[in-house]
Amino acid sequence: ALAAPGTIVTVHTRANREGAERTAAAVRERGGTAHVLLADLAAADAPARLVEQAASAMGGLDVLVSNAGFADKTPVERLSDEAFARSHEAITFAFLRLARAARPYLLEGREPRLIAVSSFVAHVFRTDMQVFPASAAAKAGMEALVRALAIEWAPRVTVNAVVPGFTRKDPGAHAALDLKQWEEITARIPMRRLGTPEDLAAAIAFLASPAAGYITGQCLHVDGGITA
Repeated sequence: ALAAPGTIVTVHTRANREGAERTAAAVRERGGTAHVLLADLAAADAPARLVEQAASAMGGLDVLVSNAGFADKTPVERLSDEAFARSHEAITFAFLRLARAARPYLLEGREPRLIAVSSFVAHVFRTDMQVFPASAAAKAGMEALVRALAIEWAPRVTVNAVVPGFTRKDPGAHAALDLKQWEEITARIPMRRLGTPEDLAAAIAFLASPAAGYITGQCLHVDGGITA
Protein backbone atom coordinates (compact mmCIF):
# COMPACT_ATOMS: atom_id res chain seq x y z
CA ALA A 1 0.00 0.00 0.00
CA LEU A 2 2.95 2.32 0.56
CA ALA A 3 4.62 1.29 -2.70
CA ALA A 4 4.34 3.73 -5.58
CA PRO A 5 6.55 5.03 -8.36
CA GLY A 6 9.39 7.02 -6.82
CA THR A 7 8.96 5.80 -3.25
CA ILE A 8 11.92 4.41 -1.34
CA VAL A 9 11.14 1.66 1.17
CA THR A 10 13.18 -0.42 3.60
CA VAL A 11 11.69 -3.83 4.42
CA HIS A 12 12.82 -5.23 7.76
CA THR A 13 12.60 -8.77 9.08
CA ARG A 14 14.19 -10.63 11.95
CA ALA A 15 15.16 -13.69 9.94
CA ASN A 16 12.76 -14.26 7.01
CA ARG A 17 14.90 -12.78 4.26
CA GLU A 18 13.02 -14.71 1.56
CA GLY A 19 9.71 -13.16 2.58
CA ALA A 20 11.26 -9.70 2.85
CA GLU A 21 12.78 -10.04 -0.60
CA ARG A 22 9.36 -10.93 -2.03
CA THR A 23 7.91 -7.79 -0.49
CA ALA A 24 10.81 -5.73 -1.82
CA ALA A 25 10.28 -7.20 -5.28
CA ALA A 26 6.62 -6.16 -5.16
CA VAL A 27 7.67 -2.60 -4.30
CA ARG A 28 10.07 -2.55 -7.25
CA GLU A 29 7.37 -3.88 -9.58
CA ARG A 30 5.31 -0.82 -8.67
CA GLY A 31 8.13 1.53 -9.58
CA GLY A 32 9.61 2.02 -6.13
CA THR A 33 13.03 1.36 -4.67
CA ALA A 34 13.35 -1.21 -1.89
CA HIS A 35 16.07 -2.27 0.52
CA VAL A 36 16.02 -5.30 2.82
CA LEU A 37 17.55 -5.26 6.31
CA LEU A 38 17.66 -7.97 8.98
CA ALA A 39 17.70 -7.28 12.72
CA ASP A 40 16.40 -8.83 15.93
CA LEU A 41 14.59 -5.90 17.53
CA ALA A 42 14.57 -7.64 20.92
CA ALA A 43 18.32 -6.93 21.10
CA ALA A 44 18.91 -3.62 22.83
CA ASP A 45 21.23 -2.15 20.21
CA ALA A 46 19.40 -3.44 17.13
CA PRO A 47 16.67 -0.78 16.70
CA ALA A 48 19.08 2.15 16.61
CA ARG A 49 21.37 0.32 14.21
CA LEU A 50 18.42 -0.58 11.98
CA VAL A 51 17.17 3.00 11.84
CA GLU A 52 20.63 4.32 11.02
CA GLN A 53 21.11 1.77 8.23
CA ALA A 54 17.64 2.42 6.78
CA ALA A 55 18.01 6.20 6.87
CA SER A 56 21.42 5.93 5.25
CA ALA A 57 20.13 3.65 2.49
CA MET A 58 17.11 5.84 1.76
CA GLY A 59 18.68 9.25 2.27
CA GLY A 60 16.40 10.09 5.18
CA LEU A 61 13.21 8.97 6.86
CA ASP A 62 9.64 10.22 6.43
CA VAL A 63 7.58 7.31 7.76
CA LEU A 64 8.46 4.56 10.21
CA VAL A 65 6.09 1.63 10.78
CA SER A 66 6.87 -0.47 13.87
CA ASN A 67 5.37 -3.92 13.30
CA ALA A 68 7.35 -6.20 15.61
CA GLY A 69 5.24 -8.80 17.38
CA PHE A 70 5.60 -11.67 19.78
CA ALA A 71 2.59 -13.88 20.56
CA ASP A 72 2.69 -15.51 23.99
CA LYS A 73 -0.51 -17.12 25.29
CA THR A 74 1.05 -18.53 28.47
CA PRO A 75 -1.40 -18.13 31.39
CA VAL A 76 -0.28 -15.66 34.07
CA GLU A 77 0.04 -18.42 36.68
CA ARG A 78 2.70 -20.09 34.53
CA LEU A 79 4.25 -16.93 33.09
CA SER A 80 7.85 -16.50 34.19
CA ASP A 81 9.52 -13.14 34.66
CA GLU A 82 11.83 -13.98 31.77
CA ALA A 83 8.95 -14.78 29.40
CA PHE A 84 7.08 -11.63 30.40
CA ALA A 85 10.21 -9.57 29.80
CA ARG A 86 10.73 -11.22 26.41
CA SER A 87 7.40 -9.90 25.14
CA HIS A 88 8.23 -6.41 26.36
CA GLU A 89 11.69 -6.49 24.79
CA ALA A 90 10.28 -7.54 21.42
CA ILE A 91 7.31 -5.16 21.47
CA THR A 92 7.39 -2.27 23.96
CA PHE A 93 11.13 -1.70 24.20
CA ALA A 94 11.61 -2.29 20.47
CA PHE A 95 9.09 0.45 19.70
CA LEU A 96 10.60 2.82 22.26
CA ARG A 97 14.11 2.29 20.91
CA LEU A 98 13.00 2.65 17.30
CA ALA A 99 11.19 5.88 18.14
CA ARG A 100 14.14 7.39 19.98
CA ALA A 101 16.52 6.50 17.16
CA ALA A 102 14.15 7.71 14.44
CA ARG A 103 13.26 11.07 15.99
CA PRO A 104 16.14 13.15 14.57
CA TYR A 105 15.56 11.71 11.10
CA LEU A 106 11.80 12.20 11.25
CA LEU A 107 12.23 15.81 12.34
CA GLU A 108 14.06 16.38 9.07
CA GLY A 109 11.50 14.42 7.07
CA ARG A 110 8.59 15.48 4.89
CA GLU A 111 5.23 15.17 6.69
CA PRO A 112 6.83 12.70 9.12
CA ARG A 113 4.83 9.84 10.60
CA LEU A 114 5.50 7.24 13.28
CA ILE A 115 3.02 4.36 13.12
CA ALA A 116 2.87 1.42 15.51
CA VAL A 117 1.07 -1.85 14.88
CA SER A 118 -0.66 -3.00 18.06
CA SER A 119 -3.17 -5.85 18.50
CA PHE A 120 -6.73 -6.49 19.59
CA VAL A 121 -5.34 -8.81 22.29
CA ALA A 122 -4.61 -5.67 24.34
CA HIS A 123 -8.35 -4.86 24.31
CA VAL A 124 -10.31 -8.13 24.27
CA PHE A 125 -10.44 -10.32 27.39
CA ARG A 126 -13.21 -12.92 27.25
CA THR A 127 -13.71 -16.41 28.62
CA ASP A 128 -14.57 -17.74 25.16
CA MET A 129 -11.40 -16.44 23.51
CA GLN A 130 -7.69 -17.09 23.89
CA VAL A 131 -5.94 -14.56 26.13
CA PHE A 132 -2.33 -13.45 25.58
CA PRO A 133 -1.30 -11.89 28.93
CA ALA A 134 2.32 -11.00 28.17
CA SER A 135 1.67 -9.87 24.60
CA ALA A 136 -1.39 -7.88 25.66
CA ALA A 137 0.55 -6.06 28.38
CA ALA A 138 3.37 -5.26 25.95
CA LYS A 139 1.02 -3.98 23.25
CA ALA A 140 -0.89 -1.89 25.81
CA GLY A 141 2.40 -0.35 26.90
CA MET A 142 3.21 0.44 23.29
CA GLU A 143 -0.14 2.18 22.85
CA ALA A 144 0.58 4.30 25.93
CA LEU A 145 3.90 5.31 24.37
CA VAL A 146 2.08 6.24 21.15
CA ARG A 147 -0.07 8.71 23.06
CA ALA A 148 2.86 10.11 25.03
CA LEU A 149 4.98 10.57 21.91
CA ALA A 150 2.09 12.22 20.08
CA ILE A 151 2.13 14.95 22.74
CA GLU A 152 5.91 15.23 22.94
CA TRP A 153 6.52 15.30 19.19
CA ALA A 154 3.65 17.55 18.16
CA PRO A 155 3.27 19.54 16.02
CA ARG A 156 6.10 18.26 13.82
CA VAL A 157 5.53 14.47 13.84
CA THR A 158 2.25 12.57 14.07
CA VAL A 159 2.27 9.35 16.08
CA ASN A 160 -0.54 6.80 15.79
CA ALA A 161 -1.24 3.08 16.00
CA VAL A 162 -3.31 0.63 14.03
CA VAL A 163 -4.89 -2.20 16.00
CA PRO A 164 -5.63 -5.26 13.86
CA GLY A 165 -8.03 -8.00 14.88
CA PHE A 166 -8.00 -11.58 13.61
CA THR A 167 -6.16 -11.33 10.32
CA ARG A 168 -5.84 -13.91 7.59
CA LYS A 169 -2.24 -14.12 6.44
CA ASP A 170 -0.81 -16.65 3.99
CA PRO A 171 -2.81 -19.88 3.46
CA GLY A 172 -0.66 -21.94 5.81
CA ALA A 173 -0.26 -19.37 8.57
CA HIS A 174 -3.18 -20.64 10.66
CA ALA A 175 -2.78 -24.37 10.21
CA ALA A 176 -3.15 -24.92 13.96
CA LEU A 177 -6.85 -23.99 13.74
CA ASP A 178 -9.36 -26.14 11.91
CA LEU A 179 -12.33 -24.92 9.88
CA LYS A 180 -14.77 -25.23 12.80
CA GLN A 181 -12.56 -23.09 15.02
CA TRP A 182 -12.29 -20.40 12.37
CA GLU A 183 -16.05 -20.45 11.88
CA GLU A 184 -16.50 -19.92 15.62
CA ILE A 185 -14.07 -17.00 15.58
CA THR A 186 -15.69 -15.43 12.53
CA ALA A 187 -19.10 -15.67 14.20
CA ARG A 188 -17.82 -13.34 16.96
CA ILE A 189 -16.74 -10.68 14.46
CA PRO A 190 -19.57 -8.27 13.55
CA MET A 191 -18.33 -8.02 9.96
CA ARG A 192 -18.43 -11.85 9.77
CA ARG A 193 -15.02 -12.26 8.19
CA LEU A 194 -11.36 -12.22 9.08
CA GLY A 195 -9.29 -9.19 8.31
CA THR A 196 -6.77 -9.26 5.49
CA PRO A 197 -3.27 -7.82 5.18
CA GLU A 198 -4.77 -5.42 2.65
CA ASP A 199 -7.20 -4.08 5.29
CA LEU A 200 -4.31 -3.33 7.62
CA ALA A 201 -2.11 -1.91 4.86
CA ALA A 202 -4.87 0.50 3.82
CA ALA A 203 -5.14 1.85 7.37
CA ILE A 204 -1.37 2.30 7.61
CA ALA A 205 -1.27 4.01 4.22
CA PHE A 206 -4.01 6.40 5.34
CA LEU A 207 -2.17 7.34 8.55
CA ALA A 208 1.00 7.87 6.52
CA SER A 209 -0.77 10.11 4.00
CA PRO A 210 -1.24 13.89 3.96
CA ALA A 211 -4.96 13.27 4.59
CA ALA A 212 -4.09 12.18 8.15
CA GLY A 213 -2.02 15.25 8.95
CA TYR A 214 -4.35 16.36 11.76
CA ILE A 215 -4.61 12.92 13.37
CA THR A 216 -2.21 12.05 16.18
CA GLY A 217 -2.23 10.05 19.40
CA GLN A 218 -4.93 7.71 18.08
CA CYS A 219 -5.40 3.95 17.88
CA LEU A 220 -7.27 2.96 14.72
CA HIS A 221 -8.95 -0.42 15.20
CA VAL A 222 -9.02 -2.54 12.04
CA ASP A 223 -10.85 -5.53 13.45
CA GLY A 224 -14.30 -5.85 11.89
CA GLY A 225 -15.86 -4.56 15.11
CA ILE A 226 -14.60 -7.22 17.52
CA THR A 227 -13.52 -4.56 20.02
CA ALA A 228 -16.72 -2.52 19.64
